[in-house]
Amino acid sequence: MSRKEVYNEIEEMFGLVPTMFKELPDSSLELEWQLFKRVQLEEGPIPNKYRELIGVAISAVTKCRYCAFFHTELAKLNGATDEEIEDAVHYAKSSAGWSTYVNGLQLDFDQFKSEVLQACEHARSVHAGAE
Repeated sequence: MSRKEVYNEIEEMFGLVPTMFKELPDSSLELEWQLFKRVQLEEGPIPNKYRELIGVAISAVTKCRYCAFFHTELAKLNGATDEEIEDAVHYAKSSAGWSTYVNGLQLDFDQFKSEVLQACEHARSVHAGAE
């Protein structure tokens, strides 16, 4: 596709051609647009609302204000509530904090895996007993 054709497709979807696409070189514009549509916009195995909440969480950890704004607005567009957005960010904060802690202490990975699997098996047995 030519740049003009890609721009027409982008404008049809967004009502404008965002600068981030205008900055792409001709050699990768079409490929980047196709990938962006597939990964960021089209339906996939994970519903878009939840994918955007994942994006909110990732952008919070990476501290990218562009991504934080983009994914927050698309999460809302896909039906996410303020409470769900806050929960995604809080989850990211907790996960990043624990990651820092266990990696910084260089805990034994095999022991960690064994304990996680043991805890999951316990949760399964408790859940099965409650049914």
